[in-house]
Amino acid sequence: MTKMYFEDFDNTDTHERNGDDVFSKPVRAGKRTYFFDVKATKNSDYYLTITESKRRIDKDGRFVYDKHKIFLYKEDFEKFSQGLEEIIQYIRERIPTINERGPKEAVANSFSDVNFEEL
Repeated sequence: MTKMYFEDFDNTDTHERNGDDVFSKPVRAGKRTYFFDVKATKNSDYYLTITESKRRIDKDGRFVYDKHKIFLYKEDFEKFSQGLEEIIQYIRERIPTINERGPKEAVANSFSDVNFEEL
């Protein structure tokens, strides 16, 4: 059984939430940033946290960040990566990316359909 902990739901395991930072890789993707953080336990065992951070505007007009976190342990790396790769392949086979559609479609799909006569 895969052990993954979601920050929003699991507040019981404080030891693993306070792991020492070993390595971090941020990936910016549109309005979101994904953080891949390697952490170490007291026993020098490594685990991975994956955090999705999305900036939004609060009702007061201030910027706030919504964050969601997954804890992934090394004994689950293989199954997790296999599942992720299978899902990505499934999507790629059924819905090609903009680059795979060709340059004309990519340009056409990058603009909104605006009728200037209605403005």
